[in-house]
Amino acid sequence: MMLIGVFFGTNTGNTETVVEILEKELKGNGFEVDVHDMSSASVDDMAKYDQFIIAVPTWNDGELQDDFDAVFGEYESFDFSGKKVGFVGLGDQDGYPDNFLDAIGILGKPVLKNGGSIIGYWPTDGYEFTTSAGLAENGKFFGLGIDQDNQEDQTEDRIKSWVAQIKGELGA
Repeated sequence: MMLIGVFFGTNTGNTETVVEILEKELKGNGFEVDVHDMSSASVDDMAKYDQFIIAVPTWNDGELQDDFDAVFGEYESFDFSGKKVGFVGLGDQDGYPDNFLDAIGILGKPVLKNGGSIIGYWPTDGYEFTTSAGLAENGKFFGLGIDQDNQEDQTEDRIKSWVAQIKGELGA
């Protein structure tokens, strides 16, 4: 079994709900999963994992969720060398089409800058938004995009597809 950490922040509970689905799917695909709520975890906890997933909503007009915002200075200087990091971003593409999934871009760039690699880039097909800081240079999202407000019916299928994708990328 391959160990993977999952770090999440939530203000409304939506991200926690998505993480519960993600955890079940990861375990069903042979992963050993440690889940950490960033309200009580630290950036240093990420150092214990060779691969981990960050699940985060974009808040307000393109801002980080409170728990990640509180540790962003430390996160931005974290040494990601040898780490493989996946992202699950939550956003509202109808209500905030100019900031859809910005948080995964804000958190994704330091991973690349500080020696890490990103797993699970995700296509933009099936989403309608204007702009996003969550887009990587390859034209895909930095990670899986979830819209619990407008496309909740697609969440489980998207998670299943994404877990299969990262499983292949990790050689698990």
